[in-house]
This record gives sequence, C-alpha cells and structure tokens, in this order.
Amino acid sequence: MEYQCDWIDAFTDQPFGGNGCAVVHDALDLGEDQCRAFVRETSLTECTFVGASQVADFRVRYFLAGGEIPFAGHPTLATVLSLLHREKLPGLRITLETGAGIIPIEIDQSFGQPRVIMTQIAPEFGPKVDPANIAAIGGIDARDIIGTPQIVSTGLPFCIAVVKSHDVLRRLALQPKPLAAFQKAGAALGVMEPFWVTLQGATDIGDTFSRLLMAPPNPPEDPFTGSATGAMAAYLWHYALIEERNFIAEQGHWLGRPGQAQVQVLGPQKQIAGVRIAGTGHVLMSGTLML
Repeated sequence: MEYQCDWIDAFTDQPFGGNGCAVVHDALDLGEDQCRAFVRETSLTECTFVGASQVADFRVRYFLAGGEIPFAGHPTLATVLSLLHREKLPGLRITLETGAGIIPIEIDQSFGQPRVIMTQIAPEFGPKVDPANIAAIGGIDARDIIGTPQIVSTGLPFCIAVVKSHDVLRRLALQPKPLAAFQKAGAALGVMEPFWVTLQGATDIGDTFSRLLMAPPNPPEDPFTGSATGAMAAYLWHYALIEERNFIAEQGHWLGRPGQAQVQVLGPQKQIAGVRIAGTGHVLMSGTLML
C-alpha cells in the first residue's frame, strides 16, 4: 500500500524550527502497530493519520511512539497545513474530528504565510498536585515552583507547573521513578508529563517560555507542545498569573528549534470557554509511504 505524506515543521516560519510532524493522508485504515512503528521510524514526537469523517471535514488520529492519544496541538497545525499544501481544504474554515471532540479551524492568509488558528475545547481542571511531588519529577526544589501545580486539559491532560525563573527551567532533569509514580497515580486521567512554564519569554516578544521533558520511547524533549500550551494558558488566566488573555508563548529555543504561538483565552477567568492557539508552519518534505 502507498500513502501520501508530508513532513511539516509546526509553530515556525523556518525549516528545522518548531516541532516536526509527519502527516499521512487517507490512512485511517492503518492499524495501531503500524502507526506506532511509523512514529518510531521518524523519531518524531507525534505523527497524524488523516481521512474522511462523517461528522467533520476530516478525521485525525494522533500517535506517539507509545500509542494513540486523543489530541495534540502541533500535529493539528501540521495536519491543516499539509491539507492546505495538497489543496484538499474545502475552505478557510473547517472542522476536525479528534478523540477530544470537534476542533474548529480557521486559516488566516492575510499575512502572506498561512496562519492556522485552532480553538481548543473548554479546559477541564483536574486534581491539584503537591508541589514537592512535581518538583521531584524535574529534579528541582519545591520552592522553585510558583503556586500549586494542577492537571488541566484542553484536549490532553498535563500537569501545569509554573517555575520562578529561566535558571530553574534550565536545571530541570527528568527523574524516571517519580514520573512513573505520578503517571501511575494519574493513569485514569491519561495524564502526560508535567509542563513547565516561566512567566518570561525566551525572546523580547515572548510572554511565556516552556519545556516538556518526555520519557522513552518518546524523544527526551518536545520542541513545541500546542496542546499543553492551551492547558497552560487556561491555568495562567484562571489563577490571574497573566494580566492579558492574549499573549505570545515560546518553546524549543534551547533545543535550537525555536517555536512560537499566538494565544487567546476565551471567556472570563472562572468561565473559560476555550483557548485559541495560532501559528505558522513550513512544509519540509513530501513523499510516499510504502507499506
């Protein structure tokens, strides 16, 4: 079997920036083992498999090397840009069927390079977590964390942990045993690794800077995490840690893969209706997957 596919660098306007994702078209017939094997073959964090939907314009399946997840941010952006590249979009406003529900998408072409705007679902605020437990996962001190970490999802659950400085962010080192204990306790929620954020951008125009350290079989660090950015934005706005609902989120700069997203939290702090995440991308490669 042959499947058309594109490799898209998402949340960047340059090749080799942001976060890469391979998008495989008309591939909903592939089994889970084949999808996981393809992700491992690419060494990417995630890949998507897209096809027809009965309830939206397209259906998208998201895979890590370890298995399928309901939703992911940078692969959503990559999928839309791949569909645009292949002239498959019915218009500049579409919907995607995902495991987290229907995701509305807008494509803004007013700036020359297409900008994809996804509206992630209203956040679900889960359990709060002892700062000491989260600090142990990152190999830092609990006093390095601002406030109380909490599991938040706008499609995929992450534990959001705000740290005091770039210095703390740089010192993070994933500790496997505390992480395993944390994920075992949160297995029913399907919680991912903690998402670490500072309230200072990596550049002068950024408002936040984040890291996501990952456990095998995934790559050790994700360059840009759009789903976690949505959860992080909801957390920061809900707890008044940011003054404006519109801000610039940055990630990946220390990996040599700088990524950036425009973020807008929808609704008041106690009644958030959703989070809009916008970014550009670069079509790096196109080809045929032969299985």
